[in-house]
Amino acid sequence: MNLFSDVPNNDPGEIIRHFTPNWFAATMGTGILALMLEDFPMAHGLLHPVAQALWCVNVFFFVLFSALFLGRALVFPDSFRRLFDHPIQSLFIGCIPMGFATIVNGMILIWPVTANSALWAYGWWWVDAVLAILSVLLVPFFMFTSQVHSLERMTAAWLLPIVPPEVAAASGGLVAQHVAPWLGVSVIYVSYVFWAVSVLLSLGILTILFLRLTLHRLPHRDMAVSSWLPLGPIGTGAMAMITLGDADGHVFTGTSLVPMAQFDHMAGLMVALLLWGFGIWWLCMAAFFTLRYLGEGLPYNMGWWGFTFPLGVYDSSTYLLFKDTHYLPFLVLGAVFTVMLAAFWVVVTQRSLVGMWTGSLFRAPCLSEETGMLEPECSSETDPHSPSGSSKKTLMDRLRS
Repeated sequence: MNLFSDVPNNDPGEIIRHFTPNWFAATMGTGILALMLEDFPMAHGLLHPVAQALWCVNVFFFVLFSALFLGRALVFPDSFRRLFDHPIQSLFIGCIPMGFATIVNGMILIWPVTANSALWAYGWWWVDAVLAILSVLLVPFFMFTSQVHSLERMTAAWLLPIVPPEVAAASGGLVAQHVAPWLGVSVIYVSYVFWAVSVLLSLGILTILFLRLTLHRLPHRDMAVSSWLPLGPIGTGAMAMITLGDADGHVFTGTSLVPMAQFDHMAGLMVALLLWGFGIWWLCMAAFFTLRYLGEGLPYNMGWWGFTFPLGVYDSSTYLLFKDTHYLPFLVLGAVFTVMLAAFWVVVTQRSLVGMWTGSLFRAPCLSEETGMLEPECSSETDPHSPSGSSKKTLMDRLRS
């Protein structure tokens, strides 16, 4: 296997033109694994350096992917604009703020927290909040105005642009506990609004998804892993309720809102328990669906990263429930979920690294490998026999011009 041997047209510059936001799902999966290894109850001292190393790797890939994504916007603006009109590719824009949130959380949970590092995390959290609100507003707007969708072709991927605000809310609960109360109060209020927007929309999508599965059965096997995605909003919704409840006690100490902070802590725990119980049903369904798909043959694509982050955030909510309730089954299940997460991550990372090395995963500006759809962008720009394809420029030609 030679480096970039399978890149389209044998031009490494095509990596930029074909770079899609679904690559940020890899940063989501890697980041959440680092956080869960930090919480793993066995061999904690041994896994702490591993968690730190994974966090550093995650930062490297997030910066690399961001550069490639911005490069596509600058060098291939026409191709980049069409991203927002694509009914599948555009959904993965939500992976950008969610991947970034794992980096912010790692600054609090994995590394020693100092006054300076807490302020850095606070500043980066606001960046993540802006990205999250752009995702939840812009992508649905294009879904409503310029994309074509149908109930039969719906998958849980609809959740991807909706979940980032509640991921930011869960992160906000962590950050607010480590900054001055006068800074944390804005984070708290914004986070509760984010939670309300994201969780309620997600529950609506899950209701539609239940109807779609009942009427049209399972999606095509290329989208099989999307069955794990419902765990994402459920897990992060539970996480946010607990972390925000804990943060309220810090932020509102000495104010007239102390009674509300006490209520928020207990109410947050109860809501988290209810969401966690709801997630058990979706976890079982995802496992059943995956076993059925395995019998049919499960082709690899970047969607396999959906095995990681949803399970990881559900795992995180499980650990948080144990810390508040001291109910031992939560700790045991948390450890089991962490082992599952690590196993998924190893398999998916190995497949992804091979695809990166050969360039075979950089052939999908329209995610054709995952959706079975071929968009005009692919046919016109990559086919040398098409009218526009004959005039296609390489990356160096575009940079020179």
